[in-house]
Amino acid sequence: MEAENGMSGESALSQVISAVWFIIPAYLANGGALVVGGGPTLDLGRNFVDGRRILGDGVTLRGTIGGISVGLLAGLIQGAISAEVYSGAVLGLALGTGSMVGDALGSFLKRRLGVTRGRSAPGLDQLGFLVFALIFATAVTEVSFNTIIILLVLTPTIHLSTNAIAYQLGMKKVWY
Repeated sequence: MEAENGMSGESALSQVISAVWFIIPAYLANGGALVVGGGPTLDLGRNFVDGRRILGDGVTLRGTIGGISVGLLAGLIQGAISAEVYSGAVLGLALGTGSMVGDALGSFLKRRLGVTRGRSAPGLDQLGFLVFALIFATAVTEVSFNTIIILLVLTPTIHLSTNAIAYQLGMKKVWY
């Protein structure tokens, strides 16, 4: 059966569960930044050489620090559950930081492309934070190809679903 479905060692469902468990700190960091955000912007209101804001009003100092902290906390909890607190904390910090860097870079690119705050940039909005979270994670652990593929497929749906929920709760002005 494993050879037929291309999976080796564990079932497809098990791989999906493992991939989602692995990326939880990045997902929570991304959402946590929204929940705790506000206050001064990370770019301090400055413009880039093209005259547009570097990041915009949506990327705040409090949101960035809060998002990284939420990722770290999630990693600590995962580490405590698996009796590997230190490695959980390090991975949570890497995933949370990568998530925030990816989100900020996405905002930077959206400003360069003329996409206004709150407007969608399909793909970039759903995957930018994930790609950088995975890049940062590879600095501290091995990430399997299957995990990367699973997360690239699942994340857009999860991201859009959680954004729709945040919109319904009044936390976002748009559903996407």
